[in-house]
Amino acid sequence: MSTAVSSVQTSTRVEHADLCIVGAGIAGLNALFVASQYLTRDQKIVLIDARERSGGMWVDTYDYVRLHQPHGLFTAGNIEWTLDQDPSYLATKDEVLDHFEHCLDLLRQRVAIDEYFGWSMQSHDEIDGNVLITCRSSGGQRMVVEAKQLIKAYGFRVVPNDPLEISSTRVQSVSPDYCDMRSGEIRASDSPVWIIGGGKTAMDTADALITEYPGREVNLVAGSGTFFASRDKFYPAGARRWWGGALVSSIARKASRLYDGTNETAVTNSVRTKFGTWLTPEADNFLIGVLSEEENRRIEAGLNDVIMDHFVDVVDRNGVTEMLLRSGATRTIQPGSWIVNCTGYLDGGDHPYEPYVSEGGSVVSIQNYSATMHLTSFAGYFLTHLLFLGKIKEVPLYELDMRDLRKKSSLAFPCTLFTLAQYNLSLIYDVVPTKVFLDCGIDFDRWYPLPRRMAATVRFMLTHRRERDHLRRILDTVRERFDVRCGPLPALNTARDARERVA
Repeated sequence: MSTAVSSVQTSTRVEHADLCIVGAGIAGLNALFVASQYLTRDQKIVLIDARERSGGMWVDTYDYVRLHQPHGLFTAGNIEWTLDQDPSYLATKDEVLDHFEHCLDLLRQRVAIDEYFGWSMQSHDEIDGNVLITCRSSGGQRMVVEAKQLIKAYGFRVVPNDPLEISSTRVQSVSPDYCDMRSGEIRASDSPVWIIGGGKTAMDTADALITEYPGREVNLVAGSGTFFASRDKFYPAGARRWWGGALVSSIARKASRLYDGTNETAVTNSVRTKFGTWLTPEADNFLIGVLSEEENRRIEAGLNDVIMDHFVDVVDRNGVTEMLLRSGATRTIQPGSWIVNCTGYLDGGDHPYEPYVSEGGSVVSIQNYSATMHLTSFAGYFLTHLLFLGKIKEVPLYELDMRDLRKKSSLAFPCTLFTLAQYNLSLIYDVVPTKVFLDCGIDFDRWYPLPRRMAATVRFMLTHRRERDHLRRILDTVRERFDVRCGPLPALNTARDARERVA
């Protein structure tokens, strides 16, 4: 292990490491967990994050956020929570951040980690089997990390939501990330609130307002609507875990079997009817969010109005204040109203495409332009195993431009994600030790007792190879229909074709 040195001529700090991980959110910590199983104490990991601590998007998000899923399933690898709560408990922001730090503490005991919080990666170059990573601190310092491997665990690149820009001077535009709905000026006011958006942030915000201010006018502009996975059906509590609900893997498998790349409306309606819950009369979006029936009822009862349209602006004209909607409709609103922006968290902004693994095989990139899994936590876990096993350039995983597909078809989006995960996990299962799957503590099936999980595992082992062609045809159909990036990397595709010709 080399000691960091500082160049007098360039004032650039230089670090040498076996692995550099950029990003200390859920994807980065899962990558770090896996790396700690392959590296020894005399090898070093450099961990870089632009934020001042671990936690990723959870550092910036609104204070009243609650975890979607039972807290034990949101972790790095198989690290258990120390929180003394019922397994079904939904952790708060501070509790999630505490667990991130707990995970990092444990991993520090397993492997040498040099942490650079408040640092951003500027560029990287892959040269002769090594990667040179140029970084800059928030204070302007420069650093170059020379590493054998680099994992860019950017995930969805979620950033705080700014208030919406509006024309009216008679209303107040805010964002949950900069304005706690439970305090400050919004508490001192009794004016109506208009929540813009219909996803999980909108549900959290509506629930917080309705709970905190009973009787206050709270309205929702829900766009094309969102439906959620019913927590009661996905994660039944208590003894019902033995016989109730449905394993997430079985739901994904059923959806993938029904989907043919063209019938997303029928598949979505089937999944929504059996396993969903929704607030709005129409619900075209499913972003794999989770909501309980009780939360849904409470929000529905507390809302004054739900508008199925998209927000455009608020203007003052002819002595009144009007909200303009995409359909051309308008709605008169009370001066002093609050406009709360709960839209667009998963958009991630515009970034150049890069493959999930570089041509040289030393750089792994986890982001939504070349997604290999439905969730970045899974990508951080499984891609890092493939990297250290030397398999990442051999397995012809499909990558998907998730952002592009979601823009083109909100209905095809979740169907394709389920198919993508099923297909790639099938390929990975054939090349990694069984222990890789057994140690995957982020597997949602772990909510259920072992006998139910084992039955699902046996079904997967017996059927995943023969279902692979069907899954691949679906992904190929989606690529052709929507003109999106969806397929193996060119070099891996050529190698796969050659193997199939030999077979």
